[in-house]
Amino acid sequence: MPTVPDNSAKPDKSAFRPLIAALIVIAAMTLLRVTYASLTELRTDEAYYWTWSKERALCFLDHPPMIAWFIRFGTTIFGDTNFGVRFAGVLAMLVTQVLLADIVRRVTHDVRAIVFAVLMPEAALYYGLLMAKVSPDTALIPFAVAMVWALVRLVEGNDARWWLAAGAFAGLALLSKFTAIMLLPAVAAFMLVPKWRARWLVSPYPWLAALIATVLFLPVLVWNAEHDWASFRFQFVRAAATREMSLRTLGEFISLQLGLVGFILLPVVLTGVSLTAWRGYREREPVAILLSTSVLVPFCYFFWKSLTLRVGDTWPMFVWPLGFAAAAINIAMLPRENWSARMVRSTIRWAKAAIVSGIAFVVVVFLYYVAAPWNWIGRTDPVGGEAGYERLVERTQSELQTIGATWIATTDYRTYAMLRWYFNGRVPVVQINERGRFQDFGDPGMNEIAGHTGLYVAREPDQLSAIWSATTAVRQPLERVERSWRGIVMDTYALEKLTGWTPELSPPPDSPLFRWRVLAGDVSAAA
Repeated sequence: MPTVPDNSAKPDKSAFRPLIAALIVIAAMTLLRVTYASLTELRTDEAYYWTWSKERALCFLDHPPMIAWFIRFGTTIFGDTNFGVRFAGVLAMLVTQVLLADIVRRVTHDVRAIVFAVLMPEAALYYGLLMAKVSPDTALIPFAVAMVWALVRLVEGNDARWWLAAGAFAGLALLSKFTAIMLLPAVAAFMLVPKWRARWLVSPYPWLAALIATVLFLPVLVWNAEHDWASFRFQFVRAAATREMSLRTLGEFISLQLGLVGFILLPVVLTGVSLTAWRGYREREPVAILLSTSVLVPFCYFFWKSLTLRVGDTWPMFVWPLGFAAAAINIAMLPRENWSARMVRSTIRWAKAAIVSGIAFVVVVFLYYVAAPWNWIGRTDPVGGEAGYERLVERTQSELQTIGATWIATTDYRTYAMLRWYFNGRVPVVQINERGRFQDFGDPGMNEIAGHTGLYVAREPDQLSAIWSATTAVRQPLERVERSWRGIVMDTYALEKLTGWTPELSPPPDSPLFRWRVLAGDVSAAA
């Protein structure tokens, strides 16, 4: 009798079709991000961080140095181009997706959950498109996810050495942005709430992990110790700012999160995170506790701060990838916990709707900024509001030649950053005030500045600043230049001839030329 082949052990290829489809979507969306990164102008904060990448400072007033290192990595490969500056952001997105996929795979062993985990970021505007725009959050996100990934490996393999990897990633996250400290409550809950707490309290590995994180954070500590703890004071002023309660700032926070994460996806993620927290703390399950607390503690903090303060659009962005992982894991756990079939179907249906509608929204936004000729948002456009510097640069170059100026002065870090980006070393650019931002910066070219005529470029009405009374400069108005984007005037700039003064690059801390500003309407500008 002929034997019947046993096919039971063969893998079901159809089960992997959703994963293959997801990889195709990721490849297409990555190409979209590469195109966006290459074709759209740098925003002012991106140019500002690019100036950091040209310096050798251990830290900066606004943030730790990782974003400067990210940009230097990209421009070393691709040069001082839009894509070179943003390359690390495109790469960080892919690394984050790989880590999310592996976290979900190790917890669920469910292909569908993995697909949800990698496609949710693609459906969120910030990750699907705007993560190509570099910021300190771009560096923080993959390291924060990697820290959680290492702790998931710890749970899976029961190998205490994964604490050391988690400590290394935590240190790198702190080198990216100070808000990484908000993950500490999640790590503490992960360590202390499950029944294994007695083991880890007496184990050397968690404490060695903390030591590793501290050692990696030393560049920031050393720089701050040498500069009167400037970075920490700068951030504390913003975090501790007290203002009256405002429903407007709360509405802005909620609206930004809905827009950047997704009008459907955000509720889906918050629901999944909430169920994960309920599951984790009820059953003392370490991974569920870690993921849910990593999202809920920072989110609740920012929600609370938004009652009195304008929360920056990117501040909470490091938590949502962990929320995506929690939501994807929740989808796999519901049927295993015998939830009703209706609940399971509804959860999957809403997740699919969030992904489909979210990716469509990301593509529409991409087409608007890359291909459309119109400005439908006006002066408040978040991208167009910081574009259109070509004419200003053209007029600046013309006036430099006309009056024989050899250097450019500004009183605004955004104007300074954009002019330095466009002139790229051909002409020294100096922000003459807020010198506390530029501690340990290199010589911008004092031989071309001292005793020479300068050109002052100021966004109106900054040219009326009282800061000039602290100098001996003689200013002569030249012309006004409008900066426009798609036919809408975004800003007007005053150009003035500057003589009789040489800027002081390292004024004493009590000088009005040294002090930085944190303005009510600008509290999130450097965040």
